[in-house]
Amino acid sequence: MRKVYAVFAGLLLAAAVVQMYLAAVGAFDKPQDDSSFAAHSMNGMLVIPVLSLVATAAAAAARAPGRLIGLTALPVGLVVVQSLIVALGGVFEDAAGNTTPLSLAILGLHALNGMAVMGVCGMVFGRARRLAWTAPASKEDAVSGHVDGSAVRAS
Repeated sequence: MRKVYAVFAGLLLAAAVVQMYLAAVGAFDKPQDDSSFAAHSMNGMLVIPVLSLVATAAAAAARAPGRLIGLTALPVGLVVVQSLIVALGGVFEDAAGNTTPLSLAILGLHALNGMAVMGVCGMVFGRARRLAWTAPASKEDAVSGHVDGSAVRAS
């Protein structure tokens, strides 16, 4: 089951990479219209959350450490934050629906949060791979969340 978890974690990371690509495709689409970011929206609002939830279930079934299970679920929460950023940015548009300096400052957080999604997915994949191909050195490591047996003991 640990290797299944690693596969889903890899798919989650791949979906995050595709998400960045689709954002660029939408940004460079000319003329830009409502459909420019359709694939980006679909991947971000459907594919990433579903893969995150499936990978979380696989992590739980693989008896991954609790922190790793939580980290695997985190992209779902970050996707919610993405939607909130866009909604909040829209609140500060002008009466004609054009962006303002404040709305742009808020909407810029969308890219930063997107990088956080990518980083979390990368960490999840790396830790899932280690979990899949190495057994915990001890029961203490399994409980503490050190999947590579690298727990540092204080003297």
